[in-house]
Amino acid sequence: MIRRVTAPALFPPPTYSHASVVEAGTKLAFLAGSVPLDAEGRIVGEGDPVLQAQQVIANLEEQLREVGSDLAHVLYTDVYVVSAETSVLSAVWEVVEASGLSTGPHASTLLGVACLGYTGQLVEITATAAVP
Repeated sequence: MIRRVTAPALFPPPTYSHASVVEAGTKLAFLAGSVPLDAEGRIVGEGDPVLQAQQVIANLEEQLREVGSDLAHVLYTDVYVVSAETSVLSAVWEVVEASGLSTGPHASTLLGVACLGYTGQLVEITATAAVP
């Protein structure tokens, strides 16, 4: 059985859910990319990848809470950063490490990309988590 979840405290996504939960022995949640938008759909931390990463983590925590999980149960993430500079990617990774995602530690891929879906967006994180 698949349950698709949209967190009411977050900006409503246009054509996807914030998470999909599949129960198969262990319940897993596959979360849509967490983005640096506030509840009204405005970019937080415009031009600042560190501030955007902090908002992305806060939104990721909300997605996880909505499906009954938390950062400690995240199994895997993809971290996308609009930059070709390793120093920028490293600064975003420091936010990820400080967030509690490293408690597991979880598996992750950190990527520098050309652009993301929202104008001014510099950071996005997708995640897969166990739901205890």
